[in-house]
Amino acid sequence: MTNAALHRRLFSWRAGVQLARNTVVSTFIFAIDLLLLWLLVEQADMDKVLAAAVAFIIANSLHYLFGRWWIFQGTERKSVSGYIYFLANAGVGLVITLMLFAAFVAVLPAYYLVGRVLVSVVSGLTVFVLNAVLNFRTV
Repeated sequence: MTNAALHRRLFSWRAGVQLARNTVVSTFIFAIDLLLLWLLVEQADMDKVLAAAVAFIIANSLHYLFGRWWIFQGTERKSVSGYIYFLANAGVGLVITLMLFAAFVAVLPAYYLVGRVLVSVVSGLTVFVLNAVLNFRTV
């Protein structure tokens, strides 16, 4: 992909609409992620970092469905291969999330939900860009 094509893909009206839709979906899905994290830590007594990983994977699988249906309408990629790409991109986000979250919890363990919110901004934008550029190609 040339620099001009990449620039058009990331800095166009369509990309802005996709980012706005992604923000709406991500906010909803992130609320589910936080609820799952809280349930796993507080109710199931799971390790915080492990719980963050489990909640992240469940929430991102749900996010993929909304991504195909609404955020990246008209994608050329087939559902199964798109899901594999999506999970690979989410894996990058998971690594970023867990590294930053583990560091946050090590410093301020009582505020694990705040830490999860803060690291979501970095990982969420990274995953959006990866999906916009590499996964959801449109007609």
